[in-house]
Amino acid sequence: MIRKKKVVVGTIGAGYAAALHGNGYKKVSGVEVILKTICDLNTQLANKIRDEFGYSHVEADFQAVLADPEIDVIDIVLPPFLHVPVAVEALKAGKHVICEKPLTGYFGPRGQENVGKTVPKAEMYKSCVTEMDKLAKVIAQTDRKFMYAENFVYATPVQKAAEIIRAKQTKILFMKGEESLKGSSSPVAGFWNKTGGGTLIRTGTHPLSGMLWLKNQEAQIRGEKITISSVNCDVGVTTAVLTDEEHKHISARPQDVEDYGVISITFSDGTKALCIASDTVLGGTKNYIEIYGNNTALNCNITPTDLLNTYFLDEEGLENVNISEMLPAKLGWNKAFVSDEIIRGYMGELQDFMECVIENRAPLSDFQLAYDTTKVLYAAYQSAEEGRKIEF
Repeated sequence: MIRKKKVVVGTIGAGYAAALHGNGYKKVSGVEVILKTICDLNTQLANKIRDEFGYSHVEADFQAVLADPEIDVIDIVLPPFLHVPVAVEALKAGKHVICEKPLTGYFGPRGQENVGKTVPKAEMYKSCVTEMDKLAKVIAQTDRKFMYAENFVYATPVQKAAEIIRAKQTKILFMKGEESLKGSSSPVAGFWNKTGGGTLIRTGTHPLSGMLWLKNQEAQIRGEKITISSVNCDVGVTTAVLTDEEHKHISARPQDVEDYGVISITFSDGTKALCIASDTVLGGTKNYIEIYGNNTALNCNITPTDLLNTYFLDEEGLENVNISEMLPAKLGWNKAFVSDEIIRGYMGELQDFMECVIENRAPLSDFQLAYDTTKVLYAAYQSAEEGRKIEF
């Protein structure tokens, strides 16, 4: 039983992820979570988050949040190009850090366009590794906790799979994971200088992190050291063949990023993992990890699930009812999201992070996972561009 203690949170960024985290904080048990300050240059958005989730203050200057001695944790839910700079300042200010995915990326010099078509991916890879190494030194010097908000690690099917792997001491031979949908609704999703890549870094990062974490669970329980040996990748822009009329149901509008990617990973023990991401999949968000070992087969079906199937002849009264993600209509049959914040791990990650602070322990999803995930992603981009396997 956890003794009731208090953790004071300041959140930087008031977009979609701030709402996900706000909902998760409300469900944390055994720890008194004080949501003190929500910070965003767009104070209208910040006020909305404050009113919905009970923050006591709104701030436009994040330096003022870092200077507040009452705040224990800085929750960074900003665009990816701001993650590392803000994390470094927060750590140096003596704060624990929660950072949304991806940890970082290559975005090019300010104002540069067509980054994805003009900058060699090998240069991007080197830049990201250098930036992450600098962050690693800051974390070590400050002795503060860095908590990586990768919800796939905390998704209930993945947590159960990890329990089984540990109990049976399973040797994982092959894993396959995917997150695919019909494209992002964000107007900047198609531009490398805003997102650091396409569907692989936006959505593929989730199953990739989940599989890397599961492989680490295997290594720990079996007393083995297992590292990433090599990465091979193929990417493409499959929607380029569509006419405007044919494109109407797919949101993806890639400019200098990919809308399809597949990463093949070889581990140091010779086993394999396959990560798939696509912005061209209709029918709702597809999230899963399949695990095949020497003594078990596990299918972590995260979304969609069959907990509740709905059928509607019209949408009257459903305007404010969330049925499913990435479906344009609620008519007919749908696989409804039920307890989505629990099944997809949003609640579990924040429960773990708050407990980490009061118990002074490491989180399940940590800096090393963020580092390895980003390294694999940019090695994958280099592999696809150069048409060869990238050795680690």
